[in-house]
Amino acid sequence: MKTENFAVTRRPRLAEIADHPKMEFADYERRLASLQGVLQLIQQAYLGTSERALIVFEGWDTAGKGGCIRRLGWALDPRSFKVHPIAAPDEHERAQHYLQRFWGRLPEKGQIVAFDRSWYGRVLVERVEGFASPEEWKRAYREINEFERMLVDSGTRLVKLFLHITPDEQMRRFRERLINPVKRWKLSYEDFRNRARWEGYEKAIEDMMGETSTRHAAWHLIPANNKPFSRVAAFRILADRLGKDVSLEPRPLDTGLLEQAKQMLNLTSADLERASRPRGRAARLKEGPVRN
Repeated sequence: MKTENFAVTRRPRLAEIADHPKMEFADYERRLASLQGVLQLIQQAYLGTSERALIVFEGWDTAGKGGCIRRLGWALDPRSFKVHPIAAPDEHERAQHYLQRFWGRLPEKGQIVAFDRSWYGRVLVERVEGFASPEEWKRAYREINEFERMLVDSGTRLVKLFLHITPDEQMRRFRERLINPVKRWKLSYEDFRNRARWEGYEKAIEDMMGETSTRHAAWHLIPANNKPFSRVAAFRILADRLGKDVSLEPRPLDTGLLEQAKQMLNLTSADLERASRPRGRAARLKEGPVRN
């Protein structure tokens, strides 16, 4: 499972994606836990530095965006991890440029921010549903590329993930949501309306990736019929992209703090030596359990 295998380098043909790999649940749990540990170390490495990251989740209805984000939330400290679920713009936001409402939600230094849907609504739902004119959504490709280039040039690590499922799998998940009382709240009228326009959305998605998967902000297209596989793939991409050139070794403890701890906690010299010694946990997490 290599990150580059998911990167979009040309306009995809979604209907031609026939390979939806599966993963056994035990293997999934082991790999996911290991990758969650790596992401914890990455988050800790960002704290107090200029590093910041922005994760964009897009995908078909029921593709599993929420499940991926939820498992990120289980791993990361909420004090520097933020999630923004993006719904339709309100009346005030519709009077503004469509990118304006995202500026105040961008990550600050030391933060990791996830968007559950994003500014790509302009070239997806707004295009297909007719909320944006052809001139507006066609112009948006250039605007989005310039916006993302500016983010990357200013030091933001940007990762864009698209979860792709087949029409049959989406119908199966619709039925599951309808039958399962715990999941029924997820089902809405818009889900069925969007389903009726599958071909329009498929073309819009393919155009979006062809126009906005750039060298500095590539799309990662993940086959998501099998949830365990898609979650591990997403976390693998995030660990690789967010952790690139970042030291995951724990920072050394301040000598003054160690001395104070020695006095208050009655620590021995051996205890202090162990506390000061790098433990190599990052290497074990990254290279051990997740190896294919």
